[in-house]
This record gives sequence, C-alpha cells and structure tokens, in this order.
Amino acid sequence: MTIRLTRRAIGLAAAALPGLAHAQAAAWPSGQVRLVVPFGAGGAVDTLSRAVANAFGPHSNGHPMVVENRSGAGGSIAGQFTAQSRPDGQTLMMADLGANAIGKLLQPGLAYDPATAFTPIIHLVNLPIVVIVPAASRVRTVDDLAALARSRADGIPYASPGVGHVSHLASELLAQKAGVKFTAVHYRSGADVLRSVIAGETEFSFPSVSTALPFIREEKVRAIAIGTPRPVAALPGVPAVAARFPGFEAMTWHGISGPAGMDAALTQRINAAFRAIITSAEVKSFVETRQAAEVVAGTPAEFAALVAGDIAKWGPVIREGNIRAE
Repeated sequence: MTIRLTRRAIGLAAAALPGLAHAQAAAWPSGQVRLVVPFGAGGAVDTLSRAVANAFGPHSNGHPMVVENRSGAGGSIAGQFTAQSRPDGQTLMMADLGANAIGKLLQPGLAYDPATAFTPIIHLVNLPIVVIVPAASRVRTVDDLAALARSRADGIPYASPGVGHVSHLASELLAQKAGVKFTAVHYRSGADVLRSVIAGETEFSFPSVSTALPFIREEKVRAIAIGTPRPVAALPGVPAVAARFPGFEAMTWHGISGPAGMDAALTQRINAAFRAIITSAEVKSFVETRQAAEVVAGTPAEFAALVAGDIAKWGPVIREGNIRAE
C-alpha cells in the first residue's frame, strides 16, 4: 500500500519538529548524566570535572551527574566512547585538546575524527601554562633558554607528560619560533615531570601553572615565562612568551562536548546549565584559586571556533616536528 502525504500534512509535521526539539531540551536531563573524563582520578581535569558535577543539582531535574574516568591513549578512549554515544545529552565529555581537537593529527589511524565526531557545547576554562627551569639554572628568560640550546650541538632536553600534550606542543612551537633544537623526554605523569626538572635531569618544562605553582613558591623551580599573552595573577611579574615571540599562545583548555548530531535547542539548554555552574561564585572561585584558571563560559559557536582554530594552529607544528602518538 502506498501512503501519500499531502502538502498540508508534511507542513504540519515540519512545524511540529521545533516543538519536539524544545520539549526534549526542556526535559533534559531525563536521567543520570554521565560526564566522561579522558584522564584518571586526581589530576587537574578530574578535579574540575568533580567540581562541576557537585554543582549540577539545581540544573538536573532531580537527576545526578556521575563522573566516569576513561583514561588512556591520550584521551582517545574517552573520546571514542563519547563519539559513539547517543546524542541525547545524557553522555557528555569534559573536552580536552588531544581527544577533542588534534587527536587525528597525532594518530592518523584513530577510529574517530575529533573535527566531526562531537558537538561543542561550552568552553569552560583556560588553564595557563608556564616555562619552568631548575632553581639552580642560570636561565632566566626565554632568550637565555634559546641561547643555551644554541650552545649545545644536540640542543637541550625538556620534560613532557606525554606525546601531544599541550606542554609538548608548546615546547615544540617555542623551538620552531626561536630556531633552536629541544628534545622531548616523555614521562608518565606531571609529578615525574616536576621531579625531572627539580633534579636537573631536564633543562625545562612547560606545565600548567596549577601544577607548578607549589614548587615555584618553594623555589624548587623558577618560572621564566607564561604561555598566554595575558598576565597570570598567581605569577606577578612573569612575562609572556609572546613578549619575545609575538603571536605565541599556548594553554590547556577544557569544556563540555557531546556526540555529533545533538539538537541545537538541547545544546543551548546544556550550555545554559554549565554556564550557570562555572560562573557561580563558589565554582568560579574554586577553579580560579585552586587551578589558576580563567573562566570563559562562551557559546557553542565560540567553542567550535576554538577547536577549529587549535586544529589549524597545531597542525603545522605537529607536521614540522613529525610528532606521532602511535
């Protein structure tokens, strides 16, 4: 039997779709929300995730948010799981540069493409990064660091928490801009990176301010430059790398993404909830003081532009440095 739809029936069905979408958005969440975190418990991104989840109550329709750590493979395990989830807003991801932006550049064989596999929802925070050297080092500026690299035939080693981490990429970008050679020594954790620099096993590193700050204050390492052009309140007087190399900008960022194909009204509804959470006095104060973070809370379009911009920015650095995570 052939069913023929009249133009009027088709028009009524089309007119109903926006109403259904808004109803879906209003009903979100319809059950427990899973927030997938691409790294293990205890780190900076996990701490941020749990602060957000703990403040979810007023926006939850009575449903909890559960943090689910799915670490490994530079975040791609969490990324693939989220990308394959239903786009209903019940599974979200604490987005990260590797898993949600440049993963395919680092791992061409990755099963998903971060550029198309996600719905960017909201850019929550930026975490500034800082160049640190051993306390006993004579290096006090990025020019000193570059001069030290030029004085050695094989350049100088630096500590990295892993291939493709922003600390790794920022160091490679600095080497390219300064025209010098740095050699990455990859460690398993941020704690190992700090131990390496403190012990003088490596000449410098580019960790997050929140990771390095206790050791800077204890004068176990020295901060010589920050990755963002904007000053960092926790490090007064420390200049930006951009003051020497204009245009240089590198930072860790985190936001909320969902699987590709999420309805626009639902995306806006989730954006509004997380915007309220991250700008609330308690959460904002927590991330600013505990993580030296800059709260952003932008629109979905602005977050999408950030992701696209980082893919464009880091692509040449990755290709020139022949950086691969496989």
